[in-house]
Amino acid sequence: MKATDQLKEEHRVIEKALGAVHKLAGAVADGKQVDPSLFVKAADFFGEFADRCHHGKEEDLLFPLMEKRGIPAQGGPLAVMLDEHVQGRAFVRAFREAAERYAAGDKSAAPQVSENVSGYIHLLLHHIMKEDQVLYVMAERALSEADDEALLQGFEKVEHERMGHGAHERYHHLAEELSQAAAKL
Repeated sequence: MKATDQLKEEHRVIEKALGAVHKLAGAVADGKQVDPSLFVKAADFFGEFADRCHHGKEEDLLFPLMEKRGIPAQGGPLAVMLDEHVQGRAFVRAFREAAERYAAGDKSAAPQVSENVSGYIHLLLHHIMKEDQVLYVMAERALSEADDEALLQGFEKVEHERMGHGAHERYHHLAEELSQAAAKL
């Protein structure tokens, strides 16, 4: 497996969670009862799995290596991806705050939950498409087999040292939990 294949697999898990949260937020907007803790769990998923783990692998390992191999960090695709990571963090921060207020019983926070979920989903779906179809293709062309192996080892280190043992599986399970909850609506 290539390092970019692993990142693409993570994209599929992130897309599953995005789809679920989109449906959950839509149900709230339609006046349906949705367990507010699901939004707090989703904010945790996006902040930890999508950003800290997945984006962390890209920012700390893939992007610097791509730059070393001649892909400019300024003014090109790497700069765009980094900027979108920053935008995503702002959405997740606002989403988490609104979700926590909503879960604490503040029903007036529901519009902020929905607004930030919508912005994050729009941003991330386009971001994922650009990475899958452009950036990772560039990486595959620029990186050697040795680079790829080093990335995979680095990714493993991120998962165990930064995220902790079993975290990857826990977040895969959480994406499935969110998906199942959304399917029941």
